[in-house]
Amino acid sequence: MESIFHEKVISNALKVWGLELILFNSPEYQRLRIDPINERSFICNYKEHWFTVRKLGKQWFNLNSLLTGPELISDTYLALFLAQLQQEGYSIFVVKGDLPDCEADQLLQMIRVQQMHRPKLIGEELAQLKEQRVQKTDLERVLEANDGSGMLDEDEEDLQRALALSRQEIDMEDEEADLRRAIQLSMQGTSRNISQDIPQTSGTHLTSEELRKRREAYFEKQQQQQQQDPPGPLTQPCEKPTTSSEALSSELGDAMSEEDMLQAAVTMSLETVRNNFKTEGKK
Repeated sequence: MESIFHEKVISNALKVWGLELILFNSPEYQRLRIDPINERSFICNYKEHWFTVRKLGKQWFNLNSLLTGPELISDTYLALFLAQLQQEGYSIFVVKGDLPDCEADQLLQMIRVQQMHRPKLIGEELAQLKEQRVQKTDLERVLEANDGSGMLDEDEEDLQRALALSRQEIDMEDEEADLRRAIQLSMQGTSRNISQDIPQTSGTHLTSEELRKRREAYFEKQQQQQQQDPPGPLTQPCEKPTTSSEALSSELGDAMSEEDMLQAAVTMSLETVRNNFKTEGKK
């Protein structure tokens, strides 16, 4: 029950139904010492707001229109609830007389209500709905941010792939450097073995072309000597004696040729390996 009517207007309207309003905290009513649970209805007023606390069946209900629904009030809590309203400035009136029959009162005479959740104020419910909308908006923003982070994850994956390719190129360069060091060590070991067998003759290195020319000159010289020497008797050919110095020079020439050939082969191997690495890097 809610209205901006004056107390006298409401009192006159209730007299039509044989009902009377008595001020709850008046001396006349307090002298009666009536327990509130033995009454049937209360009308509460604060400024221009009116509402009813009524007993339906065997239970009390707060029928305040500012709530989202009726609020169940236990018998033990009724007196405390009325006292709290008085402290908040409400004027409380007791409705005396036989109330008209209503369908809710007849139904609740047979069953009792169990209220699991207290009804909320209408403004409080609106505030909660507004808060839920704000939370939903924040959630949408978070989801959008996650979508942006997904794009960042794709960029990060591209970066990781680029780093992996870079590492592969570095590993290839390291392998090439290791191969070069191994070939150099092999060359050094071969040079030491040759130097231990024969004395060193020269610090210069011959290329494969120079080595080929030297061999051609050597074979041409041998052919000229054979053409100049006259044929000997058919019995036993006489062999030309060789001195120790000529044998040594021949051995040294053969040793230099083998060393030069080894160096030329190593150089060609290095060039082949370098070209293979460059081809793989371009792929």
